[in-house]
Amino acid sequence: MNTLHNAIGPAPYLRQPQTAVEEEIHYAIGNGLLGKFLAARTSHGICAIMFGDDEEVLVTELARGFPKAKCILSDHALQELLTEINTVMAWPEYRLSQPLDIGGTSFQQQVWQALLEIPAGATASYQDIANRLGKPDAVRAVAGACAANLLALAIPCHRVIRQDGDISGYRWGVQRKQALLQREAQA
Repeated sequence: MNTLHNAIGPAPYLRQPQTAVEEEIHYAIGNGLLGKFLAARTSHGICAIMFGDDEEVLVTELARGFPKAKCILSDHALQELLTEINTVMAWPEYRLSQPLDIGGTSFQQQVWQALLEIPAGATASYQDIANRLGKPDAVRAVAGACAANLLALAIPCHRVIRQDGDISGYRWGVQRKQALLQREAQA
């Protein structure tokens, strides 16, 4: 059994890197505690949850992450998913009930599994993650895997900080990362 299953609920569909996907991706834009977000789903599950300030930029980023896919706006069909993502933002201990369509390389999936093991309210450094994987020299690769994660909240890359405890970069903005960490610390 895939180890990602226990951490995220329904068994995820594991696929090769995002560029290999040649299917329809349905997406919708929502508004939540952290501003605008895009949620997208393939026939296998949720493939992207991304934050941003501009809807066009979010859609462009989705298309860039899945260049062979046909991206289709599906606001009505994904309303339940948008609501569930807002629930996760409000209550960090809540887990998404829908399956995930997780891409990435084998190494990225190992990093993402390690991130899933960091409980809400806790953090780990990039070095900690590299050490957990038995690859202490892979700190930059761990940071790269965090940056490649398209499933914000579902794969909690916001829980990874610098070795000195400072909050470092976050694909969707350091302020969002700080807000997520503060929210989880209060839960």
